[in-house]
Amino acid sequence: MCFSFEHMKWLVKSNQQLKTSDGKSVDIFEFRHVKDEQTLSAWAKHFRNHYCLDSQIDSLRSGTGLSRAEYLNQIKFPDKSVAPGASIRVGDFAEILAADYLEYILKHWVPRVRYSHKTVSNESTKGSDTIGFMFSSDGNNSKDTLTIIESKAKYTGKHENRLQIAIDHSDKDILRKAETLNAIKQRFLDKEDIYNSQRIERFQNEADNPYIQNFVAIAHLDNSNFTEDVITSANSSSHSHADQLFLIVIKGDEMMKLVHELYERAANEA
Repeated sequence: MCFSFEHMKWLVKSNQQLKTSDGKSVDIFEFRHVKDEQTLSAWAKHFRNHYCLDSQIDSLRSGTGLSRAEYLNQIKFPDKSVAPGASIRVGDFAEILAADYLEYILKHWVPRVRYSHKTVSNESTKGSDTIGFMFSSDGNNSKDTLTIIESKAKYTGKHENRLQIAIDHSDKDILRKAETLNAIKQRFLDKEDIYNSQRIERFQNEADNPYIQNFVAIAHLDNSNFTEDVITSANSSSHSHADQLFLIVIKGDEMMKLVHELYERAANEA
């Protein structure tokens, strides 16, 4: 199994809760990562397979003359040193962690098809950052749920109110939803995965087939640049779906170092 959630034991909800200037609650999560080789290796494999399935890497690198690590570092992964590669790494890392939160904590089905079709490794992927689905267990389709997460990360320097930026960009997700759903559906059809393409299809016509819709804005920060008064200055009142919007901060120690170490391990252990 290429995907693993062992690392999610490090994501711990804090007793601390803040409120924005318009009174909306902000949940605070600590990412308490430690030097656990087994968990880090499992996480690196999980992370790597978003970009390139282990079952396909030898076929993909065939003809390039590159080792697995070289192929990943030169073709698939954002560059550590050449701009804007480091910032793309941070963005991808945050979005994948948000997807893990959505699947592991909120129990959604989260298709993992966003990064494998990148043409340019040093560019961010278009569309909504993270999208997941829940299907009602009682047969009432109107209780099916679609959740879209907008992530904004800053692990070095001042964070320039990443929560506010995530809120503002989340408001655009309602416009990007149709394109994102179509892209995911097409990925499944390319693989002749009719079952999952039809699961996506269920959410493409909200007017005739209503469902619950939630939005989440996440600020991903380092403990060194987390500032309460910046978070509490955020305002979500102008969000078009403010009643369905949830706000989160995920923060931890030495997060930039962790990002680079995870990419390095993902390549070297392929």
